[in-house]
Amino acid sequence: MNKKLAAALSGAAVLVLALSGCSSDDGGNKELDAWAKQVCDALPAQDAKVDAANAAIKQAATDNNAPANVQKTDSQAFQDMSDAYNALAQAVQKAGTPPGVDGGEKKQKDAVSALTTLSTSYAALKKQVDALDTKDQAKFADGLQNIATDLGKLSKSGNTALKNLEQGDVKNAMAEQETCKKVASSAKARATTS
Repeated sequence: MNKKLAAALSGAAVLVLALSGCSSDDGGNKELDAWAKQVCDALPAQDAKVDAANAAIKQAATDNNAPANVQKTDSQAFQDMSDAYNALAQAVQKAGTPPGVDGGEKKQKDAVSALTTLSTSYAALKKQVDALDTKDQAKFADGLQNIATDLGKLSKSGNTALKNLEQGDVKNAMAEQETCKKVASSAKARATTS
């Protein structure tokens, strides 16, 4: 019953950083490097939180858990994802406009808005899963199906502004940061095992 939700997660709720295979020349912009470090330093903890939430939902889907246990696991996972995206929105907001980047202010605001929307969307999924009737297994399964559909839509819409922020010199500056390198390699490893 929870397998569709787990399947929807395989393409969702992953901190997408398009940092693999990029050159590392940001023109020696020290201010941009400092900005990238501030953003990248916030990523590992939130990436780990999202990854653990994904793993918990997938585990609940493969174990033959009672609906109440699935509900509790999924609810906590969606709360953790909401918290992670909110923390990332705050990190990008706090970092400010990437220095020396054309349209940097709009890109930063769009990324903060996208991350905030993701946070709100996961909080809404938590409310949905909390409201499911665990005493009626058929209704519970139908409810999970609806949540899986919403999650699939969410995964398609979530990363556009982030990708827009991570272009050109910003992408290169972020690619130089050890914390972003770790997140990118961890995401790549997860993608090959999913």
